Amino acid sequence: MATPGDWLAGARPRTLPAAVSPVLAGTGVASYVDGLVLWKALLALVVSLALQVGVNYANDYSDGIRGTDDDRVGPMRLVGSGAASPSAVKRAAFLAFGVAGVAGLVLAASAAWWLLAVGAVSVLAAWYYTGGSKPYGYLGLGEVMVFVFFGLVAVIGTTYVQTETWELAALYAAVGIGALACAILVVNNLRDIPTDTIAGKRTLAVVLGDRATRLLYAALVLVAALAVVALAATTSWCVLVGLLFLVLAGPGLRLVLGGATGPGLIPVLQSTGTAELAWAALTTAALITCA
Repeated sequence: MATPGDWLAGARPRTLPAAVSPVLAGTGVASYVDGLVLWKALLALVVSLALQVGVNYANDYSDGIRGTDDDRVGPMRLVGSGAASPSAVKRAAFLAFGVAGVAGLVLAASAAWWLLAVGAVSVLAAWYYTGGSKPYGYLGLGEVMVFVFFGLVAVIGTTYVQTETWELAALYAAVGIGALACAILVVNNLRDIPTDTIAGKRTLAVVLGDRATRLLYAALVLVAALAVVALAATTSWCVLVGLLFLVLAGPGLRLVLGGATGPGLIPVLQSTGTAELAWAALTTAALITCA
């Protein structure tokens, strides 16, 4: 039987900054326009964290039953390692999705009921990333969906449920956060190119190849930096302090461009997640301070 530590590892805590960051950034924009509602921000955080954990368990289940994880390098896989049964991991995924659904229902009731449709699509996207007969994660579309749901939807949605207005600043924040969230997936798939190729999992990294994937990672970091500038131009120039996220992204960028492979890329996952969190924290602090 899987231990509590195994379940924690299966939830992939190193990916959770990708769930915290969009809520933080969206709340920063809401605060700048005098629309901060703390309890809504906290509920948005519950939704984002629950969806991220649900995605991680769902991927563990779907990749595990397909055999994709049999020779995986990286964090522990519950199904692939045999530590937990596929049915148990599937239940854990849907429990997490259920938590996200309940919190999302409260937010929709307080802001706009059409948000329920957005939430439903988000859950479906989380499941069919590697689930179903034709998972889009196996068709090179994973990065697109991460950008949309953990960038655009998460950031703009967090701002909207608090302000009930559409803010251009939220769009720029969403682009920056989405780019770094994509970068996390890109480096994860870069690491897994050999095993994914054998398993027939055609991620974007498999399609592009090793060199182009490394350049894509660098391009996403650049987009995140440009998004800080755009956000500052829309709000306050003190937001440029957010460019300090590059200090944390730098070591990972050097590893990627330096040709690191396999386990050598694992630290990049953590540094990219930390850089994304720093992007959100620094810009949010500036938005609050300079409002």
